[in-house]
Amino acid sequence: MAYVAVTGGHEAIEESIKRLKYERFKKEKSLSAEEIEGTMRGLIDQVMSESSIYDEKLASVAIKQSEGSPEESVFLLRAFRSTLPRKHYSKIVESDSMEIERRISSGFKDIPGGQILGSTYDYTHRLIDFNLVKKEDLEFIQNWIENFNSSYDIKEGPSSLRLPKVMDYLRKEGIMPSVEDVDNVPKDITKDTLSFPTERSERLQILTRGQTGAVTALGYASLRGFGSVHPTIGELRVGNFPVYIGSPLEHIDAEEASYYIGDFKATEVESIITTTKKNPDGTKEEQFEIGYGICFGQNETKAIAMSILDRCLEIGGDSPTHDEEFILYHIDSVEATGFISHLKLPHYVTFQSKLDSVRKTRRIKNDK
Repeated sequence: MAYVAVTGGHEAIEESIKRLKYERFKKEKSLSAEEIEGTMRGLIDQVMSESSIYDEKLASVAIKQSEGSPEESVFLLRAFRSTLPRKHYSKIVESDSMEIERRISSGFKDIPGGQILGSTYDYTHRLIDFNLVKKEDLEFIQNWIENFNSSYDIKEGPSSLRLPKVMDYLRKEGIMPSVEDVDNVPKDITKDTLSFPTERSERLQILTRGQTGAVTALGYASLRGFGSVHPTIGELRVGNFPVYIGSPLEHIDAEEASYYIGDFKATEVESIITTTKKNPDGTKEEQFEIGYGICFGQNETKAIAMSILDRCLEIGGDSPTHDEEFILYHIDSVEATGFISHLKLPHYVTFQSKLDSVRKTRRIKNDK
């Protein structure tokens, strides 16, 4: 369910909207959508992930309209997404086809192809840079590009760096169990009503659309003991995935033809979880299992937390983070904020009934 928290007469609502616009411009400053797109990369990636629509320009407009509120931005983009026709289904893309910008492993110091730090706040000092109060000097960009190009032989166009998956080497050793391909058509939670128990395709969709803070908090809850999953990051990678579609022409076999229509940036995480297996002879041995997380943009904390919850829900159990109804029903941004916001709608009748009941109880008590 989704609620829109608006109440009052027509004129009052119109004046409220005018006041909202005044609050946005009262300091006589306004960022263009292009400036938001160029300076708020983290927020844009978060909003696109929760909205299930990859469009940086649209996300920038939604962020401007909502004055930077992620929840309101997601609401706007989800509503817009619901109006779009679904013209094509993209072809399956193997995740090792990612054009890598960043790739690390916390489980292995040396990995095939090496660790690539890329762009991240992980190695910066968490101190406010007061120089940002001033207008930034963009000469840094030109100087950095010139120094970079003079130091490395850079070809024009996007990166084509593709590297093997760390997990594949563990599988070759027999340490990580191989997984059979499942060719079932994944369920689309935006088209089908959710029912329990869920399939993994449904869980992954809901997790990647989940509110970043909620997914992170619940992943953290598992680490603190309200779940049994505490992983090691086998591989975290950030980069671009190509998107291919089949031919839209009837006389060409759509399965055979492939047309490249663009790419999108994503964060992918494969976490390693140690478990204990009991053999038929009663002996026990340790083995590894995998948790998976992926989301639009560079959204690393969410992808890691998603991989934790993916494994929690896959194995099930009594802990809160292993309960699929508890997790999947409570991490959606639009549903959660909508239901909380509906409390602002008129509840006069129900509350008056409660108030009358309390008054009647008090009168009876005082009369005794």
